[in-house]
Amino acid sequence: MNSPIVAVVGGGQLARMMAPAATALGITLRVLVESEQASAADAAHETVVGLPTDPDAVRRLLAAPHPDVVTWEHEHIPADVFEQCAAAGVPARPGAEALRYAQDKIEMRTRMDELAMPNPAWMAVETDAEVEAFLADHGGEAVLKTARGGYDGKGVRVIRAAEDAHDWLVSAASGGPRLLIEAKVAFRRELAVQVARRPSGECAVWPVVESIQRDGVCSEVTAPAPDLAPELAAQARTLAVSIAQSLDVTGVLAVELFEVEGALIINELAMRPHNSGHWSIDGSATSQFEQHLRAVLDLPLGDTAAHSPWTVMANVLGGERHDLAEALGEVGDPGAKIHLYAKGVRRGRKVGHVTVTGGDRDETYRRAVDAAAIVRDGGAE
Repeated sequence: MNSPIVAVVGGGQLARMMAPAATALGITLRVLVESEQASAADAAHETVVGLPTDPDAVRRLLAAPHPDVVTWEHEHIPADVFEQCAAAGVPARPGAEALRYAQDKIEMRTRMDELAMPNPAWMAVETDAEVEAFLADHGGEAVLKTARGGYDGKGVRVIRAAEDAHDWLVSAASGGPRLLIEAKVAFRRELAVQVARRPSGECAVWPVVESIQRDGVCSEVTAPAPDLAPELAAQARTLAVSIAQSLDVTGVLAVELFEVEGALIINELAMRPHNSGHWSIDGSATSQFEQHLRAVLDLPLGDTAAHSPWTVMANVLGGERHDLAEALGEVGDPGAKIHLYAKGVRRGRKVGHVTVTGGDRDETYRRAVDAAAIVRDGGAE
């Protein structure tokens, strides 16, 4: 049997979690890892050490036997990589035209406006005067973002005066990332919906989930989102499919949303497996990682139905414990599924997650959070 080869740029936990799905499907996973200590290095079937900014490393990733497709576990992909893929005759999925809307928030907001999607009020800014004018028009408080490079709370700042933005404006004027300012949304909660799309056009959508952020980092995800009005759930799913089709996305797309007074507003897009979808490994008929591989290879997509009434995923962020494997014998809940990322522990860094499924929402949530706390540092705070 000739095993399909999927090349992945990026050696973090998302690439690591593709490996079991690839093995089950008979796919060879070849990953460009930043170092031999990267999260995915000991999980992938084949590894190439190097950075996407290194043309020689990308050439080795694409070398014979050539991969059937190359995909990404993060959005920070230089344009040269797409050119190398094209020269080697290897499809890049998602392609450069789609991925740019996940790479650049100004591009994304502009395109969402063109598609009449629900954006917050926003504008690109370059001067103190523009910031002051936006603040005056939107209640004196706003969110300033770098157009590129921000994640997990980085590149985001709540501001109340132009002086709060001045250092970033100076950096942008000196060649740093462009800036945009957005109205600070008084949202009820944060939601996310994921859709997978294959080149032939088939789409599959998972249940809408609720995500809880702490210090700008995802802490817990509950699937499905509790008490979400059916019409809003349907709207979120329709919105995700429409975006995937309009942007010609191939693979998994995560749409992060704000729920505001019975309406939805788009927060951000991610064109890859996403933290809000980790619950699907243990909670869905088809995980986001298997589905992403299916989608980029243009294989029929799997069922996205949930196994249980409730699934809760709790992230393990770096805490007091440095050897997380010690926790494997300490979590007394046999239904708690522990996923460790083989990453060095640093306070606040995502180093693993725990998933629990069940029939009672509150109990399932408590079990997941308690198990994650044990893994993190031995127990509840």
